[in-house]
Amino acid sequence: MKKALTVTLATLLVVSLSACAEDGDSGSDGGGGETTNGIKSGLKIAFLPKQVNNPYFTSAGTGGKAAVGEFKGTYSETGPSEASPSAQVSYINTLSQQDTDVIVVSANDKDAICGALTEAKSGGTKVVTFDSDTKPECRDVFVNQATADGIAKSQIKLISEAVGAEGGKIAILSATANATNQNAWIEKMKTELAKPEYSKLQLVATVYGDDNDQKSFQEAQGLLAKYPDLKGIISPTTVGIAAAARYLQGSTYKGKVALTGLGTPNQMRAFVKDGTCKAFALWNPEELGYLAAYAAGALASGTITGKQGDKFTAGKLGEYTVGANGEVLLGDPTTFDASNIDKFNF
Repeated sequence: MKKALTVTLATLLVVSLSACAEDGDSGSDGGGGETTNGIKSGLKIAFLPKQVNNPYFTSAGTGGKAAVGEFKGTYSETGPSEASPSAQVSYINTLSQQDTDVIVVSANDKDAICGALTEAKSGGTKVVTFDSDTKPECRDVFVNQATADGIAKSQIKLISEAVGAEGGKIAILSATANATNQNAWIEKMKTELAKPEYSKLQLVATVYGDDNDQKSFQEAQGLLAKYPDLKGIISPTTVGIAAAARYLQGSTYKGKVALTGLGTPNQMRAFVKDGTCKAFALWNPEELGYLAAYAAGALASGTITGKQGDKFTAGKLGEYTVGANGEVLLGDPTTFDASNIDKFNF
């Protein structure tokens, strides 16, 4: 009887070990957690936008939270209420002290947060930048919404069409003076404006609203006070374009001064329908946040390292490849106008 019991227990042990091996083959991360597309469960992913309570970053966070939920991680979001170069440093320090697996950050300044990010990386935290990059050495991967060249071409084409064949003076209403992405786009816009086909457009000013609604409104107002013959404004920031649209809508310049830039359909819908703005562009910020979260999960799981040629699957968006300098590209921006704006809800 004792011998029979021993045999039975041995048999059960073999069956149990076989079952564990089969479970591991079907999706174990080696540490007992499940995996989704090679991403470990239980990862702590923290989003740090340029500014909280900003509609653009709220949409990006919605996408990020959905992705983290899909691979069974823990999502959080924190950040400053005002977009300024050094405002994100203390948040980075706190997140790294909390053993966050990945910080997903949109940089207000490419230099100001590098020290804090480098220290976080030395402690084992991975860093993904999205929307606005830092220096490449300060992060592991950059998830870019679109190429600077693509955005610049889109913006200049839109303002040229809105102003018309006669051309005239135009101005740029940007976010912060240190924003990496804004500055890259503006430089590319200047290059684009130098082409013969845009010779009748004259860029007379670039002003900064600091991604603050009231300041952006005042900067738009100030542009028209200084340049009453201004023909168009480009505002490549969601806060700025909405504030400029609100100013133009209530002024004598409505219908006389063209407006374009980067905005969300929900915030710009009324301005498009009443003629304040004919067309503007943007990528889908929810998809940007979603992709950034999956890049973060893949990075923390060792699926990618940020090396050129690395591949990972980003849920419903499919497979992506890491490009030069650790960059992952979401895709081209979409143009929104009266013909299609009601098809989008973000």
